[in-house]
Amino acid sequence: MPTFTDLPDLAAERLGGAVLIANDEFFAPKESLLHAGPAIWKEGEYTDRGKWMDGWETRRRREPGHDWCIVRLGLPGRIHGVVVDTSFFRGNFPESCAVEAATVTGPHTPEALADERRTKWVTVLDRSPLRGDAKNEFAIDSAPGATHLRLSIFPDGGVARLRVHGEAAYPDGRFRPGSEVDLAALENGGLAITCSDMFFGNRHNLIQPGRSTHMGDGWETKRRRGPGHDWIVVRLAHRGTIHRVEVDTDYFKGNAPATCAVETIDDEAAWRTTDAPESDKWQGLLPQSSLLPHARLQWDKLSHTKPATHARLAIYPDGGIARLRLFGMPV
Repeated sequence: MPTFTDLPDLAAERLGGAVLIANDEFFAPKESLLHAGPAIWKEGEYTDRGKWMDGWETRRRREPGHDWCIVRLGLPGRIHGVVVDTSFFRGNFPESCAVEAATVTGPHTPEALADERRTKWVTVLDRSPLRGDAKNEFAIDSAPGATHLRLSIFPDGGVARLRVHGEAAYPDGRFRPGSEVDLAALENGGLAITCSDMFFGNRHNLIQPGRSTHMGDGWETKRRRGPGHDWIVVRLAHRGTIHRVEVDTDYFKGNAPATCAVETIDDEAAWRTTDAPESDKWQGLLPQSSLLPHARLQWDKLSHTKPATHARLAIYPDGGIARLRLFGMPV
């Protein structure tokens, strides 16, 4: 059964996530907490304050209380779980942690967010023990939608990385009537639910914002040695009609698929979950079409304009796709 770590990291820096304020960051800066990629170790490297550590680390507390930092999520959403990673913090990791969430509208200074009288924080993870040099995973059930998180560590210490996995969730009415939108985009609320394989590249890369930056920044399957083909299912950000498809094989020069096709389905019940539609009612939107390596291709002559909640991209027989864009109108 899929776990919450299969969902996107809503706090990722590339999506706009940021650590806004911390009560202390004496040994290591708060910004490192959200850096992409795993933490690293530098043997024998020191700063004028102590051992260089790849993470957020506070000084040793000599009075009552605990340390904390506030994170702005890159995408507002429903949190399904957090990973508090203490990699390389062996004798200096916190004893425990807790997580609170808040929904904030409009611009607020970091100091205002930290003011208990101005920000309503709701506990989504009670104080929980941590292990050192480990990825501490905590599933969260029934968390409200949030724009910000407060991570508290007890009483002090260091955390290498924080990952906040969940579903992007926006207020209804965020799309302007009659305006074109990428219905697949993660930043709009799209979600890559499942795929046949993602041996070389994670499925969530397919709908990330912007162009890919290298071959590892796309969705890529292993080399297929038997019959069949690979595929991926995307839950659209909003039920809508798709009128233009874009498939980008940027950086995939010797491993792009030969062809691709797109199907859609209109299943509002499945759209309200993270499950893939279980139906034989998929309808062809883009017939099997040739692809080129390291190229961005678009099609606007599609087979239908019916409303859809999900899209399925098939690639033949295997390979890598950098980005999928499904432009259309919300309905």
